[in-house]
Amino acid sequence: MVSIRRDDAFAIGRLDAHDQAALVARGEVTAAELTEAAIVRIEALDSRLLSVSWPAFELARSRAAAPLPEGPLAGVPYLLKDSLDYPGLPSRAGSASRSMAPRDAAHPYVQRLDAAGLVPVGKSAMPEFGLLPVTEPLIGPVTRNPWSPAHSPGGSSGGAGAAVAAGLVPLAHGSDGAGSIRIPSSACGLPGLKPGRGTTVRVRGRHVIEDLLVGDSLMARSVRDVAAGFALARPDFARPVQGPSRRRLKIAYAYRTLAGAEPHESLIKALEDAIHLCARLGHEIRPAWPGIDGPAAERAEQVLWSHIGADCVDAVIGAGLDPAANLEPWTRALGEIAAGLSHADLEAAYGQIAALPRQLAAFFGDFDVLLTPTLSAPPPLLGEMSPDRPADELMARMFGWCGYTPLQNMAGTPAMTLPLAWDEAGLPLGLMFAADRGQEDLLLALAFELEASAPWKSHWPQISANGGLDGCAA
Repeated sequence: MVSIRRDDAFAIGRLDAHDQAALVARGEVTAAELTEAAIVRIEALDSRLLSVSWPAFELARSRAAAPLPEGPLAGVPYLLKDSLDYPGLPSRAGSASRSMAPRDAAHPYVQRLDAAGLVPVGKSAMPEFGLLPVTEPLIGPVTRNPWSPAHSPGGSSGGAGAAVAAGLVPLAHGSDGAGSIRIPSSACGLPGLKPGRGTTVRVRGRHVIEDLLVGDSLMARSVRDVAAGFALARPDFARPVQGPSRRRLKIAYAYRTLAGAEPHESLIKALEDAIHLCARLGHEIRPAWPGIDGPAAERAEQVLWSHIGADCVDAVIGAGLDPAANLEPWTRALGEIAAGLSHADLEAAYGQIAALPRQLAAFFGDFDVLLTPTLSAPPPLLGEMSPDRPADELMARMFGWCGYTPLQNMAGTPAMTLPLAWDEAGLPLGLMFAADRGQEDLLLALAFELEASAPWKSHWPQISANGGLDGCAA
């Protein structure tokens, strides 16, 4: 077995995916050594984060030792979200209802990751079926935020966010059906892109609601890694965005959530600072809000979210299992909520999916980008949204905190959160930039510019590869 010194493994962990791949391309390290370095970091740090739900170290070592496809990310280790099927690994999706049996097939998205030469080192933790914005499944693990272990890293791609922010791996797969890439990216201090509807190859089996709501991409610490991760999954094999654009944008900004609530005061200040930064960079920025019914859009997301929970309940019953013994209270409660909804409720939800793209396209005829907070408040303490809390309380807390992100899932448009602020307690605060259909490259070019002006890559959390051998920040 390849061995690597722990201080060298930590030094590699401070590099982004491009720089790690460059070490392999120059012959300074092998892919096997790069993989072993990630394993060393996981073994050294993850007992404090619990971001990895299923280590796949032997599979990773075997893949890294074999000839890998050529590419700009070849040899780079990454984590798969625990709902993403990968041959030889289980897909538990944070649920006791799922077996530990390894999957034997891969959808085109995973095939693209393999074709890029990436090396999977394990599965990342997530809440049951991704139905909460925190990562506290009752089967475990309860994932902690590397900036403060008492706080949540968000969810549902919370294990991915925590692992990438801490430098355990430079890349991790995330999926976003109501904010589940942008939420943990915001809570963990990362740039996080939710692609628009239909801009990546197929990730999972067909499901009407998930196909409408969910976008997938790779989470990373640097914008160039995010751009490359998005590009490798595009059906057209487009070249990734390489840097900022000279084009000056018309940026609208808004403070209130979809339901019309004011965010926490720390987010108001963060948004004001982002407004000033964009103006200093020469962008035209002024207050404006699309001509949409925000509460109706949020209500539609809640209706569809409840139906996803009901599908989970039906699947468990269909497998001959007892939902009470195999599903969390929150998942079962969503099923009960869905059972109480009318056909008119479902029709109204699909009506929003039909109307929102046109309404946002009209808005983006006047503006290039919409800027809002990503979340309405800083990351919550662990336990504040655990799945065994009362369902009405969870529904209010979930959509109260995630009061901005569902709009793009409903409309199928792209959005990107950027780590432009931290609160007084040192917790990250993301700001979200959204655009019209097909404008992912515009958002990435803007992100490159903001990354250069507010270089968050040098800002590391308390538990990380930048904190010495014990993972504590200097």
